[in-house]
Amino acid sequence: MKITEKDEKIKIGQIVNAVALRGEVKVYNYSEPQRFEELEEIRVGNEVKKIEKVRYQNNMVILKLEGVDDRNAAEALKGKDIFIGQEDLRELPDDTYYIKDLIGLDVIDEGGNIIGKMKDVIQNSAQDLYEIEKTSGGTFLVPAVAKYVGKVDLEKGTVEVLNAAELMDL
Repeated sequence: MKITEKDEKIKIGQIVNAVALRGEVKVYNYSEPQRFEELEEIRVGNEVKKIEKVRYQNNMVILKLEGVDDRNAAEALKGKDIFIGQEDLRELPDDTYYIKDLIGLDVIDEGGNIIGKMKDVIQNSAQDLYEIEKTSGGTFLVPAVAKYVGKVDLEKGTVEVLNAAELMDL
């Protein structure tokens, strides 16, 4: 797909270093590593770059980008974020959501009462944790498991939290 200026940009990684002398870059990946193999081009900062080659080194993705042909050019990209366009997102299975679609949703209890807004999704634990900003002030965390998360309705803009009072008191 051709990335245009109008596309919503979705961050999928960041260039963290140059590799060797031929212009390859090391990428800290926010997506699945194989994702880069499926893409023809990416946006690096504000520039669109074609992907010439993808390889792996430990847990890092190594990319060779068109027009980046030496170490100096690769080092100039260090620290830049990597984006794809909305149309390059994969279709997700049922009951799976992109974080960008969850943030900002109203959080309701079983009775349909708004108790807050989805502030963030924390992904460095056994399961995701939803950070909810309470309408009464402060925040609380909700494990993203069936015991605590009911229906997610993107059309209505709501996430139902089950046993909310139990979680808000912790």
